[in-house]
Amino acid sequence: MATVYSVQKTKWDQNSPKTKINTREQAGRVRVAYANYVAAAEQSDIHMFNLPDDARILTMEVAHVALGAGTTLSVGYAAHTNRAGTAVAADVDEYKAAAASTSIAVTGAALTEALGRHTVTDANQDGVPVTVSLAGANGTGAISLTCTYVVD
Repeated sequence: MATVYSVQKTKWDQNSPKTKINTREQAGRVRVAYANYVAAAEQSDIHMFNLPDDARILTMEVAHVALGAGTTLSVGYAAHTNRAGTAVAADVDEYKAAAASTSIAVTGAALTEALGRHTVTDANQDGVPVTVSLAGANGTGAISLTCTYVVD
């Protein structure tokens, strides 16, 4: 069987001279962003927190009570500006597609590469505004979002 190396392992000891590994990939500090909101019979795009530029997203978790019949939640981001100064349109389901929120649950977001897992944020000094969208029907109750990420 052949021996192969990841990009990071190659940087570590296969390149000559060695290449520095970005701290977002090894030896970085994991940070946590947390926010909660209590909906009051509404449908809304809830701005939860901003992630800083150059943050590598590790995991997200959305928790909620039973928000009501017909309600759904998705996780994404609001419109913002990237580090090059270009406007980025909102994407309400970048990290989690809309799913029923009719019963109490804790579910993951950014669970796959296609849904933003391990992506690196690209934002100006204001960061990326992460949102939870409550839709489908008016919802009432507590919603929280947690994100772990690495920046240094």
